[in-house]
Amino acid sequence: MENKNDSRRKPWVNWTLFISTVIVVFILGLFASSIVERRSEGMYTLQMVKPIADYEPRNEVWGENFPREYETYLATLDTNFASKHGGSKMVDYLEKYPELVVMWAGYSFSRDYNQGRGHAYSVKDIRNTLRTGGEEEHPMPATCWTCKSTDVPRLMEKVGPAEFYKGNWFDKGAEIVNPIGCQDCHDNETMNLKITRPALIEAYQRQGKDIKDFSRNEMRSLVCAQCHVEYYFDKKKVEGSEYLTFPWDNGFSADDMEKYYDDIDFSDWTHALSKAPMLKGQHPDYELYMTGVHAKRGVSCADCHMPYKSEGGVKFTDHHIQSPLNNVENSCQVCHREKTQDLITDVYERQDRMEELRRLAEKALAAVHLEAKAAWDAGATEAEMKPVLKLIRHAQWRWDWVAAANALGFHAPFEAMRVIGTSVQKAEEARREVALVLVKHGQKYPLDLPDYSTKEKAQKVIGLKIQTLREDKQNLLDNSAKEWDKLAKERQGKLNKY
Repeated sequence: MENKNDSRRKPWVNWTLFISTVIVVFILGLFASSIVERRSEGMYTLQMVKPIADYEPRNEVWGENFPREYETYLATLDTNFASKHGGSKMVDYLEKYPELVVMWAGYSFSRDYNQGRGHAYSVKDIRNTLRTGGEEEHPMPATCWTCKSTDVPRLMEKVGPAEFYKGNWFDKGAEIVNPIGCQDCHDNETMNLKITRPALIEAYQRQGKDIKDFSRNEMRSLVCAQCHVEYYFDKKKVEGSEYLTFPWDNGFSADDMEKYYDDIDFSDWTHALSKAPMLKGQHPDYELYMTGVHAKRGVSCADCHMPYKSEGGVKFTDHHIQSPLNNVENSCQVCHREKTQDLITDVYERQDRMEELRRLAEKALAAVHLEAKAAWDAGATEAEMKPVLKLIRHAQWRWDWVAAANALGFHAPFEAMRVIGTSVQKAEEARREVALVLVKHGQKYPLDLPDYSTKEKAQKVIGLKIQTLREDKQNLLDNSAKEWDKLAKERQGKLNKY
């Protein structure tokens, strides 16, 4: 016979079930509330966008609508991160590599060349650098502003690209106030990625490609390629205008662009010592990237330098544009599952090898410029020096194609090592050729070269009047810059705070 007491639940069991049920319901309620809140947050973010005027250059105005993106963008003001071979910290490269002063004799980079800081400093740094000079005879052209400010698309729309490229750097100083930012890459109504610099569109048109046909993923690199590229100023395209042009007609490699420049007989300047017709690489990050494995695998610039972030229920792009080595978890480890330190070590190993080759090229190039000068002084003829100068031109161009780009070749390590290897080979070949010329003219070889072991010594060797340049630049900052700021304040109501 069944015991009635056995079929009856004990009181503590009932209480346990009741409390458990309450806890589960409470947790489910919190979970549901969180989902609703996150959905609402996402909807709010999309719906609360305020109208932004066409060609609005002020980043803080865009930031009122996109606070997360703007707050991360402001992190580009941070200059504390320094990797082994880069970062955002200010580094005087002429002090670190004094051979560069000799290699750039007669060109403005021999005065001043620093590690680039974050985008928020773009206007401030170009105003302060000695490369933009003071009241000198041949100031930098207005074209040099092209990649420095969100004010540029506004001015180009107003006067046209060709007119914008006319005049000198001082002419448009009062108009260029806001640093690189939102307007450079985004449509003000749809927020879609947008190309605002015509040189990129024109470069692809010459290759038979329409910028509108590129995918969104490709655009995540192309907005960077508006500025992080090699370029030159074409003085023949429009009379009186130094027209910004990308030398991509033959392709993106160092060899392709070298042939392009040779075919049109272009040079950026004539070297003050060797008299070689020189090419100055700018910052061919996109070209180097295009020859590397990441481009082949469909990885965009933004994937590594502007990875996605999540905040609450909102996924957005991190606009703290920086070295991936300062954000390995969100950049490299999205694809590479190795430990953080192992990934950083892999990068440094490749960069260390590149640095070793690069230093060989720099030492050979600085020496050959001085040896070429000695040959001219000894009475060498143009016919004797022609093959030497061509080798110098090509050797330094190939060095610069790697050295001027960010990441010390890491965007395409194998191609970068190949190119820097040919630079060393051509520089040493130039030294052998010039040695024959020197001996022919009664000079003993090797020469006793002057001491250029520091930045100051090297600038004296090339005859640079650095103190005069500094005084001229200070006069500019004391006078012109104040007038620029005054006019900008009258035009915009307030200055950008960077």
